[in-house]
Amino acid sequence: MTQLNIQQIKEIIPHRYPMLLIDRVEELIDGEKVIAKKNVTINEPFFQGHFPHEPVMPGVLIVEAMAQAGAVALLSLEQFRGKTAYFGGIDKAKFRQKVTPGDTLILEVEIIKVKSSAGIGKGIARVDGKKVAEAELTFMIG
Repeated sequence: MTQLNIQQIKEIIPHRYPMLLIDRVEELIDGEKVIAKKNVTINEPFFQGHFPHEPVMPGVLIVEAMAQAGAVALLSLEQFRGKTAYFGGIDKAKFRQKVTPGDTLILEVEIIKVKSSAGIGKGIARVDGKKVAEAELTFMIG
């Protein structure tokens, strides 16, 4: 198992501020599983408009954060190093609870299938141990 800081994450995935939505990788098993963390702060640019009176992290960005974590797991495989993981699909997405400033989002993605240029992962996002979102993510590697 490996841990990664923000610099190491930036060496694997191409995302940068304001679209880099993971702060740290707590656990990485190449091509199998990743647990990442996102500290949600009031300074996130999306909170200016979503919603000014009640800041809530958009569900699509929670799914994007899960996808970025999953991309780290896939792109850590030797055959995918130096490539980019693109969204190929989102299935079975469910949102169960709001994510607000001050929350620490724990993103766990298990890679359940890998092909020559694609992968599928099952993602779960939690705050304080409670499931806030989940989705099945398809990645296209290019």
